[in-house]
Amino acid sequence: MSAMPWHAEHWARLQARRARDAMPHALLLCGPKGLGKRDFMRRFAEGLLCQQTQDGEPCGRCRSCLLFAAGTHPDFATLSFGLRKDGVQRSEIVVDQIRDLSARLAMSSQFGGWQVVCIDPADAMNAAAANALLKTLEEPSQQTLLLLVADAPWRLPQTIRSRCQRIEFHLPPREDALAWLQQQGVKDAAVALDAAGGNPGLACAWAQEGALARRQEVRKDLGALAAGRGEAMEVARRWLDNEPEQRLWFAAQAAAEEIKARAITASGPLASQLDAEGLDQWYMAANRTRESLRGPLRGDLLLLELLARWH
Repeated sequence: MSAMPWHAEHWARLQARRARDAMPHALLLCGPKGLGKRDFMRRFAEGLLCQQTQDGEPCGRCRSCLLFAAGTHPDFATLSFGLRKDGVQRSEIVVDQIRDLSARLAMSSQFGGWQVVCIDPADAMNAAAANALLKTLEEPSQQTLLLLVADAPWRLPQTIRSRCQRIEFHLPPREDALAWLQQQGVKDAAVALDAAGGNPGLACAWAQEGALARRQEVRKDLGALAAGRGEAMEVARRWLDNEPEQRLWFAAQAAAEEIKARAITASGPLASQLDAEGLDQWYMAANRTRESLRGPLRGDLLLLELLARWH
């Protein structure tokens, strides 16, 4: 399993703890989406369960590794969004799932070694589920490891965070990120990295899925609205139909660049009619709207209100 270069320090620290037989009972892997937290988690879990591991790396050939690759290892489980009784996928992790997890961990390991459970996304646990998990965290079984993966760890209760060893993934230095993107064959690596806010994992994914063209569309839409040539309703419908959260990310990014340009010249590249304070408020509103799209409010009305303010 290939590793991203910015994982090396975390990997070495965990392997040193493993060598000293000082592994924590719970790890919180957190940081922005796109930095490979889940790849790191699977690599570490597979290596922990591997019967012929070398320096923590899974061999990929032993019975344990073959079962892990097939998704049938009896001592590894992943807890995520379950299904409601009507078959619809839940939007949160609920207390019954945590109770089932606790019952599973109360049993002995089938391979006589570690039991590893990943909760992903851990920040999707509701309050009752988080409270139920506390008991397991406070009274851990021997050779049991809980791996909590969270893009937004601040949504987890402090009581959960304080009982986990935190492994925080940060954006790597720009030169390291560019070198990695070039190794992945990403064209216009610098443009992709800027679009993703310095996040190489997102930059790679976005470059492959055509997000850079979407970014240019967002800038053209905002420029047209500022010049009075576009219709906010039409733009809102188009954005809502195709990656609205990503488009709002690019819109906020464009507003930030407009603010920076205003500090140097009288007008920015999008020629917005908003003053400096208005641009700053619009930037914050774009980010709030991106979050609100995940809730129950109508997305078309949220986007229309935001774009009307820009217009």
